[in-house]
Amino acid sequence: MYGRGYGGKPGPGMGMSFGPPVTPPVVKQLMIASAVIYVASNFIQEIQVYGSVYPFLVWQQGYLWQPFTYMWLHGNLMHIAMNMLVLWMFGSQLALVWGPKRFLRYYLLCGIGAGFIIATYPYLASAVGISTRLDIPTVGASGAVYGVVLAYSLTWPDRTIMLIFPPVAIKAIWIIPVMFFMTHVMGGGNVSEIGHLGGVVVGWLYLRRAGQTGAMLSVDQLRARWHRYRMRRKLRAVQFEDHASRKRRRDEDHRTFH
Repeated sequence: MYGRGYGGKPGPGMGMSFGPPVTPPVVKQLMIASAVIYVASNFIQEIQVYGSVYPFLVWQQGYLWQPFTYMWLHGNLMHIAMNMLVLWMFGSQLALVWGPKRFLRYYLLCGIGAGFIIATYPYLASAVGISTRLDIPTVGASGAVYGVVLAYSLTWPDRTIMLIFPPVAIKAIWIIPVMFFMTHVMGGGNVSEIGHLGGVVVGWLYLRRAGQTGAMLSVDQLRARWHRYRMRRKLRAVQFEDHASRKRRRDEDHRTFH
């Protein structure tokens, strides 16, 4: 994903850039810690066994550390690479603005909160008649990362983000819905959408308490934005037709007869 006007609101001379210009130490440390633990878990199998979130182990065996440890583990190289890329791209400026202590506290809160939601959801689903399993392990920092992306999108809602795939530009406020859609369509059955949603819910509650959810869209705001979007499309269509009409008239004026 690319960001336009990374240092603030777009201005003269500000164009597209890939990623942040500065990576704060706290983001580097989170990435290094995740990489070290990922490598270690490939040599020491017990790390995956005891560190992943197993709902029945959390609530029936007292493995209450798992909602913390799972977020440092990853299933494969692509899994950790994607999470760390998104953390680096969206977390760096957030950490610069918030400071390392607040950013780290928020990151851990989103990840741990998502972990407890992952461990609790199967029991709630079973209570309402939805068949689920309690022995499926979950790993990954996605809950924490989704929380970071949410905070970014609410802090700079009008910043333009250019997706790499598909190559389209969107406002930052829409990045969370787009990520959920793409994960649902392309992620496959081994993606914990509950974990992603858990990180967003915990992050939103934290930001709401801190009074930073002012950019969260209401139904009326969504309707107004959709109306503006349609008006802009109509305006562009009119401008295009006007331009094409002027071009046709110029071509006719320069025709030669023989």
